Amino acid sequence: MDFFNALHISATGLSAQRIRMNIISTNLANVYTTRSPTGGPYRKKIVVMESVPIEVFESILRSQSESLREVRVGKIVEDTTPFRQVYNPGHPDADKTGYVSMPNVDVITEMADMMLARRSYEANVTAIASTKAMLLKALEIGR
Repeated sequence: MDFFNALHISATGLSAQRIRMNIISTNLANVYTTRSPTGGPYRKKIVVMESVPIEVFESILRSQSESLREVRVGKIVEDTTPFRQVYNPGHPDADKTGYVSMPNVDVITEMADMMLARRSYEANVTAIASTKAMLLKALEIGR
């Protein structure tokens, strides 16, 4: 594997984790949103990532396209778990019994997911830095 493939793989990881962090931030921002454009409370969104072969010309020539894989966001789906029911009869969106349907976003779960996304992002940054250091050492050998 050449250095540029390693950089490309890590860069796709950075991009995927950035998108994941954006979705987590959206979920946290809407933790109390009881009205959405589709009607009803906000539904938590989940990022589904997938591993795909690198589409680099050199990899295809070397028949390594199956061994070298990058990550990308396959799709963003809505969580289908039921909404939380909170008793608050004074709320404008309360039903006849006084319960309000709240988003299915759990703050603790979102914070744990955020820490995982952050660690994954940091790991990809470290991989890029290591690849860069290896490349610089290889260039020093040629002197």
